[in-house]
Amino acid sequence: MKRKLRRLSAVLLAASMVMTGCGATESSGKATTTTIAKNETAKSETIKSDEKITIEYWHCNAEAQGGAAVEELVSKFNEENDHIEVIAKYNPDMYAGLMKNLQAEVAVGNTPAVVQIGWSYLEYFSNNFSYLTPQDAIAKYDAENSTYLTDNFLPNILNLAVNTAGEQVGIPYSLSSPVLYYNVDLFREAGLSEEGPQTWEQVYEYSKIINEKTGKYGCYIEDDNWGAQALLESNGAQFIATDEAGNMYTDIASEGGIEAMQMWADMIAEGLIPHVTWDEGCQAFNAGEVAMLYTTIARRASVQSTAQFEAAAVNSPVWEGKERVIPAGGCMLAITAQEEEEQAAAWEFMKYLYSIEGMATWTIGTGYVPPRKDVADSPEGLKSFLEENEMMKAATTQMDGVVSWASFPGDAGLEIDQILSDTQDQILGGSITAKDGLAAAQDKINALLGN
Repeated sequence: MKRKLRRLSAVLLAASMVMTGCGATESSGKATTTTIAKNETAKSETIKSDEKITIEYWHCNAEAQGGAAVEELVSKFNEENDHIEVIAKYNPDMYAGLMKNLQAEVAVGNTPAVVQIGWSYLEYFSNNFSYLTPQDAIAKYDAENSTYLTDNFLPNILNLAVNTAGEQVGIPYSLSSPVLYYNVDLFREAGLSEEGPQTWEQVYEYSKIINEKTGKYGCYIEDDNWGAQALLESNGAQFIATDEAGNMYTDIASEGGIEAMQMWADMIAEGLIPHVTWDEGCQAFNAGEVAMLYTTIARRASVQSTAQFEAAAVNSPVWEGKERVIPAGGCMLAITAQEEEEQAAAWEFMKYLYSIEGMATWTIGTGYVPPRKDVADSPEGLKSFLEENEMMKAATTQMDGVVSWASFPGDAGLEIDQILSDTQDQILGGSITAKDGLAAAQDKINALLGN
């Protein structure tokens, strides 16, 4: 069987470092009555309303991971637009939690206007929910900017939000990859190199030394399917692959996958990794109780503002003799508003979020790599910030290893994600070995995929 991985090296590197781009008309922010331009049958029709339009923006950014930036962006947009009011709604449990909440609300006839959709839910969302594609939104409400998407985003960036049916479902908003943050002070105390570990084998050994010399935990690894994909696929496992006939399958129970997952479980059993939630793990690192933190670059702002020690970051570790393979994290923005006035307001708000100013605020406030192609070189954007911020280099210098976040197709997508999560919990909790757990999960997943 041949594995087919969709490499995204050019995608994220271009997003963060491309220095050219065409200017596009930004959201004017004028406080006027709502005007909705419709470009149907070559005629323009407008709908006007003197009432303020209120829309909801659903996100999954906790305070420590972009929540403050969300509030800043929403507040500023509302201040500049007296005809639209955006209400930001936080959804716990990241993209899985948002998807479940969306499912429940849509079932009773309630729909937000703009939603964040994680890359792993692209197929499930497009197959199960009603949405307005960005190009349709432009055609109906912003016809004078018909080339907005191609003016502002590279084709391979836009492709991240294209489903298997070839439809542009949304627009990429958050792009990230996992990096290894570490406590330089604890490394010094333990007599370790201040350059940080380069391999997972070193992470294990450094963790033992740190625990022995300082009494602190050695490491915390993001405990979700995204973190697991990075750890296992770098050691040869395959969350999603296709054979020569084009049939999709998973190969998480490969020798390398079992080795990686068992090492993770062993580190917990040996007291080198705290068996806590992701937020608790991040808090423990910032408090100086954990020496290394393996999680998204989107935590960069939180680490820099909260850590009570000298903190640094390095590329995602590799397994000795193997290449780095890490999933692209983040999300796209999609329009789920059903009424035309709400759709128009949603598109106006989205254009603000994608403006150079909006993208700069979002990146500085989080650590996400900006998807818009002209932000990195703009004096109003991120040029000086990217040049000066050392932690960002941990993400921007490892793009040759970035692949798509596994997005399982069809109605089985959520069920497969749950199988992976439950299996991981059992293995890390010590109730089952990595070999037995991954083998059983692989059989279940492949059956759901029709194999």
